[in-house]
Amino acid sequence: MTKPAAGAPQRRNAQSNRARILETARQELGRNPNVTMEELARAAGVVRRTVFGHFPGREALLEALVDDASHALRAAAGDAEGWDEPAERALARLFLAMWPVGDRYRMLLALTRRHWGVERVAVILAPVRAAATEILIRGQREGVFPSHLPPAALSDGLEALAIALLENANDEVPDDDAVSLVIATLIAAGVPEKRARDVAVDVLSTINAEPGS
Repeated sequence: MTKPAAGAPQRRNAQSNRARILETARQELGRNPNVTMEELARAAGVVRRTVFGHFPGREALLEALVDDASHALRAAAGDAEGWDEPAERALARLFLAMWPVGDRYRMLLALTRRHWGVERVAVILAPVRAAATEILIRGQREGVFPSHLPPAALSDGLEALAIALLENANDEVPDDDAVSLVIATLIAAGVPEKRARDVAVDVLSTINAEPGS
């Protein structure tokens, strides 16, 4: 049997500390955007030196949170791809997959705009925007969505709507509220209200019935 490397437990402990610091930062920054690194250390149950060992400063910590959010959004967009279903259902699936990630990291929207500007927010949301644009192109071609706007412009509008809804949503958005928000997104894309409601509810039921849900 191969003996574990001497540094393995230390590495695991360091990874655990880093994950705990990031999760604590996500929560604390949501409560107080001006929380200090020292306050984060106390909240995470580690010494100040441990926090600065992983993140030399506040900007490095925010960068790590942005990276986490970007990875999560790419995964959500990937989870919504590859389904052989009508475009309106694909759009509902995409935003239902995106919503929990957006809700989890919503405090980053204001912080990122403040520190790096709207261009960085656009980079974070790029995977969802690209997936939405592709669905809208297909939907307009199939006649599911009206063609009153170019797909890229319509995708930008849906993104702005999603951000506004995220910034005004209550914490811990339940499934039924998420469905209401997806209904609003489908209506904005040009789906009639009753059809939008039926699609959003049915897609959520399908997702909940899938293995691993």
